[in-house]
Amino acid sequence: MSGLDAAARLAEAEAQAAIARERLSATVGKLQVKLNPKALALQAARDVADKGGAAAQASLDTAARNPGAVAGATAIAGLFLARHRIASLFRRKPKHKPGYRNHERGLGPND
Repeated sequence: MSGLDAAARLAEAEAQAAIARERLSATVGKLQVKLNPKALALQAARDVADKGGAAAQASLDTAARNPGAVAGATAIAGLFLARHRIASLFRRKPKHKPGYRNHERGLGPND
């Protein structure tokens, strides 16, 4: 009986091993599909597009609720970007022509 018992246990173990191999093979197949670089890049692009759209919609909703704050922020950004041109409006203009130097000996018109 022990020989028959051992053969039955061996057959049962082989059947369980075959079932486990099939499950492992299916899992590996699913992982290969999910970890495909093209599939990953496509999914990342979809996620970025979804998040970007949601962020844009949230920004529009906030701007519609607070138009004064948006106008103020836009004005500040514009002033910051144009700061050099604005500052040049208030600088003194030179009284002599560019390139004319009278502070060094030999460089003025009367030397």
